Amino acid sequence: MPDIVWEAPFCAEGNNCFRIGTDLEGNAYIAVNGQEDRCLTDSVEALRALIADIKAGKADHLL
Repeated sequence: MPDIVWEAPFCAEGNNCFRIGTDLEGNAYIAVNGQEDRCLTDSVEALRALIADIKAGKADHLL
């Protein structure tokens, strides 16, 4: 796995905390906090939008 620099977790009450990370090549990653070894990759913008929707309650049922 590439070296990933993880940002602080995004947390909501009673929900899992998610983290976004980037590697030296500019790839973006998302993972449940504490499970960074099992992550998804996409663009930073797409992952930030996903987290924002989760925090707003729009996508909670998908997780």
